[in-house]
Order: sequence, then C-alpha cells, then structure tokens
Amino acid sequence: VLGMRRVGDVAGEEVAARSIHQQSPRSAARFVAINCGALPPELLESELFGHTRGAFTGAAREKEGLFAVAEGGTILLDEIGDAPLTVQVKLLRVLQERSYLPLGATELRHADVRVIAATHRDLAEEVRQGRFREDLYYRLHVVPLHMPSLRERREDIPMLAELFLTRAAAQHGMATPHLSHEVIGLLMNHDWPGNVRELANAIEGATLLSNDGVLRPQHVHAVLDVAITIYGDDLATLERLS
Repeated sequence: VLGMRRVGDVAGEEVAARSIHQQSPRSAARFVAINCGALPPELLESELFGHTRGAFTGAAREKEGLFAVAEGGTILLDEIGDAPLTVQVKLLRVLQERSYLPLGATELRHADVRVIAATHRDLAEEVRQGRFREDLYYRLHVVPLHMPSLRERREDIPMLAELFLTRAAAQHGMATPHLSHEVIGLLMNHDWPGNVRELANAIEGATLLSNDGVLRPQHVHAVLDVAITIYGDDLATLERLS
C-alpha cells in the first residue's frame, strides 16, 4: 500500500488493510499492525518473530511474536521502507518459505499469514540507493495499491466519518449520535493535514462533546480548533471527558 504523505500525515493505510482483512476469508483470525520504523532493530525482530527465554539480556520469559499472533490472519507491516536490512532478510524468509526462527530458538515456526506492507517511501529508489533489498521488494510488490491522501479523496469522508462515529460511541459506551448535514459539509471542506488519523480523532472528540444525540458543527470545531468549550452546565459531558 503506497501512501503519498507530507511529514506527519497518515493516509489511511491501516484502515484500508483492516478493511481487506475484514472482508476476506481470514477475517475470523487476528489482524495486527506494527510500525517498522518505530523500533530499534533488535526489538523489532523480537516483536515480529518472538523470542525464547534467555535469548538476550532481559528476556526473562518466552514471548510470542506478531507472526504467531496473526496466524491464519493478517499482519500489516507499516513503514516497511524504514525496516533495517537485518530485519528485511528475515521478512524475506517468511515470504519465501512461510517459516521463521524466533530469537534464541532452534526450530523453525510455520507462518500462515497474509502480509500487507505500507510505506510512504519510493521503494524502487530505496533499492537503487541500497537501503532496501531488491528481492524483498519484488516479493512484496504483488498487488500494489496507491493510497491518496484524504484531501484527494473527499468522497470517502462521509463513509469514514460514520465508521469512526460508530466506533467512538461504542468505545465510550454511548448511543451513536446522528451526523448532521452541517457537520458533513464541514468535514468535506476541511483540509485534513493529519489525514485519516486526524479525522478519526476529530470524530471521537466531537462524539464526547455531543449531548443531545446529534453531532453538530460546534462539537467538531471545538476539537479542530484545539479549544474545547463546554456549552452550558453539562455534567455528563464533563464526566465523559474526564
């Protein structure tokens, strides 16, 4: 999944990957995601493949890796372009041989996992610069999907807003508010520099501020303007925010 972003953008690769998982025969199994650029090489390898007790200093007990957790399901390797070369070698083995070796282990583990990789980097250029393995690039480059930024696909905003609204209400134990036409217009006209993550956070915050079963423009503005205003003496809203 190729996401075209500015610095700090999140174009919705995880939303797309999760949707692919949920609509596939693997939906009954787990979906897990990891940012390959957020961890040092040793920790990333442990998170992906697991480790045995005593595999390294501090490994007091055996740990299951994300490939084991996602067995039968889907794993999203976000920011695959930032994965160190040492981890790229092991990812190549999983894709080629459907097996991996946890840190400190002596027996290979089988892997039956759909792998979705996402990046904002030009991996072909990374290959030319020697920062990404060419063999891994071609193993991953099976069904490439271009994920434009949210401002380039505004027609998706109403659907995503409804999704995030339902999710936020369920997460906070609330009845799902109605999304007013004014709010839809406001969301459609916003530039969304933070892309899908900004939209999800704005909807969650506005949901917490709604108090009459309707999501209104002032609720969204309060979040987007980073100036939360409580209208009236609404104790229930204050309790939800706390």
